[in-house]
Amino acid sequence: MSTQLGPTAMDRSGNDFFDLEEVEVLAKKKLPKPVYDYYAGGADTESTVRDNRAVYGRYRLLPRYMVDVSHCDLTYHLLGRKLSMPIIVAPMSQQRMADDEGELAVARAVAKEDTAMVLSTMATQPLEDVATAGKDGPLQLFQLYVIKDRAFCKRLIQRAAKAGYAGFMVTVDAPRLGNRISDERNKFSLPPGMEISNLSGLVKGGQEAKGDSSSHIVRVFQEQVDASLTWEFVKWMRDVTKLPIFVKGILSPEDARKAVDAGVDGIVVSNHGGRQLDYSPATLDMIAPIRAAVGHRVLLLMDGGIRRGTDVLKAIALGADAVMLGRPVLYGLALQGEEGVRKVLQMLRRELTLAMQLAGCTSLQTITQSLVLPFGVGVHLGHASKL
Repeated sequence: MSTQLGPTAMDRSGNDFFDLEEVEVLAKKKLPKPVYDYYAGGADTESTVRDNRAVYGRYRLLPRYMVDVSHCDLTYHLLGRKLSMPIIVAPMSQQRMADDEGELAVARAVAKEDTAMVLSTMATQPLEDVATAGKDGPLQLFQLYVIKDRAFCKRLIQRAAKAGYAGFMVTVDAPRLGNRISDERNKFSLPPGMEISNLSGLVKGGQEAKGDSSSHIVRVFQEQVDASLTWEFVKWMRDVTKLPIFVKGILSPEDARKAVDAGVDGIVVSNHGGRQLDYSPATLDMIAPIRAAVGHRVLLLMDGGIRRGTDVLKAIALGADAVMLGRPVLYGLALQGEEGVRKVLQMLRRELTLAMQLAGCTSLQTITQSLVLPFGVGVHLGHASKL
């Protein structure tokens, strides 16, 4: 079934791309403006969106040579499962606007590339169907927005566990939605026939929360998402499930320490893609301080601005165990469906392999903080002689 916002298969011809910046340029031409703006946009001035990307230019790579890099191992283990690379698909909402199969196509692509994905609570395909689509992959996680109605929240957790999700990623940075001006300007709405599938049983005032318009989505957050969330929730969740729990949206080293004290299994350094609090720090800048705060007591993932293999290399060097890739996956999906998502993942894996070889790294374990330099260290000295 086609929708009024999604590109058709015929539209995909000629939409070849050669890097993850180009894929966005092409997707912008293909997607309806309200959909592209929803995917690409951020909060208020979108300063954090821009800084998430610009921050990678503030670090330089210091390579080491005379190393045998004829073989480069990108293998990464997450929760005991072997992945082909330290690159995971981040949770992203409403993927059927990019392609009618949406999350199902992404799940199949991720499984074929032998890595992991995180499914959003705000998905446009039921979590059970997505689990089935990705059943041949290493693992899937489920991202959880904490609903005030704890009975509903408990059922959602139990549904995900029964469907085979290997753990949960609790979003902690969205007690309210950020001020996304482009969505208001575009009067953004989901097309007919789409709904926020995992919230279809959420009842408020006798009406199901089907997410049929942006104002309704905002209303669902205001009325249903728990703005009083505290670290006590982790204890409550431990009584509901024994599966691993990550918290997503941590930027403060102090919050990272509190997360560890609360008993989480992993932390995701994230600013929600710049869609929540504008002028919050770029995530790459916060990896090293948070790693220093928590040591290696928990897994440390990050997202935000990843577009190049060298970006992944820098994030791991600064202390991340793995990275999560967001918007480029949506753009690949919009251009070429499942195959577009696979191409995005393959491209980033090839770039990371090459970057590691050029830097003298043969495995993820050989990537250390000595590889990265803040911009200006060793650079200004070279310029000084020319002044």
